[in-house]
Amino acid sequence: MQVEKHFTEISELIKQARNKTLSIINRELIELYWQIGEYISLKCENSGWGKNVVKNLAEYLNATNPDLKGFSSQNLWRMKQFYDFYKDNEKLSSLVREISWTNNLHILSKTKSLEEKEFYIRLSIKEKYSSRELARQIDSAYFERTMLSQGKVSSSIAQTYPEVSNMFKDSYVLEFLNLPEKFYERDLQKAIIHHLKKFILEFGKDFIFVGEEYKLQVGNNDYYIDLLFYNRELSCLVAFELKIDDFKPEYLGKLNFYLEALDKDVKKTHENPSVGIILCKSKDDDVVEYAMSRNLSPALVAEYQTKLLDKKLMQQKLHEIFELSMEQVDNNHSNQLGEGRDE
Repeated sequence: MQVEKHFTEISELIKQARNKTLSIINRELIELYWQIGEYISLKCENSGWGKNVVKNLAEYLNATNPDLKGFSSQNLWRMKQFYDFYKDNEKLSSLVREISWTNNLHILSKTKSLEEKEFYIRLSIKEKYSSRELARQIDSAYFERTMLSQGKVSSSIAQTYPEVSNMFKDSYVLEFLNLPEKFYERDLQKAIIHHLKKFILEFGKDFIFVGEEYKLQVGNNDYYIDLLFYNRELSCLVAFELKIDDFKPEYLGKLNFYLEALDKDVKKTHENPSVGIILCKSKDDDVVEYAMSRNLSPALVAEYQTKLLDKKLMQQKLHEIFELSMEQVDNNHSNQLGEGRDE
């Protein structure tokens, strides 16, 4: 057993060295693409280069360096666009070197605002996304859902975990479950277990699966939590209650009971208070607000979609909320000016 421990430690050293090497190679590759993009950009600006010249450059590079890959005319032009977009942003020009070229291209082509680009760059670094995982998060409007969720976390959970605002969202997309039009809670639970890796990707890679139908014994009775996870960043257990209908206030009482049992009988002394998530097919925000207003447990209510959201619709909704907030700021400012004149 002691020998195996040494073997594991050596294996971990190899993994760390390999990851460090890959990180250095990636950074050097992005730096190369940056320099090529800068060169082409300056030539386009000062020497009249265009796409035809870049096409000729690609043909020359491929002819003189047949072993080279990734230097098509299209990719060379993307290097120019890459440089042009980030050249005046010192913060992001440093961060883009931390993610792969493919992920950079996804973010460059599929996102619009600088804020959205920074969001996905930082998310890719934090979660170590593959290109497929990142593409899925962009397509599922992860940025818009996160922005729309801000401020909707209950005061009880925000007090327990101040850093939670960007961790949990108001809405989750579970299109990968491939559920039929009509399904039951058991179907939902089985589908999540079957696609556990994708489910964790949607919620965040710091989640570790503990068990389904997790048994709690209180008095002479047995109770079962639909899904139980552990979150490494929060250092706490996270209980999921799955519902196939609209949120109802009584769901919260049951969840609070589970959280109390977890904290008393399951939570370890060094761990933080358990968190509960009621995952519903839909919810009325006013009902949720009333139900949560006097709730003392760190719990939240979120809804899920079984199909990919319309990204344009989410962007429009986010824009409308931004416009309303700006209008409110202007009104407050006008009222303050008015009060000043009255005095």
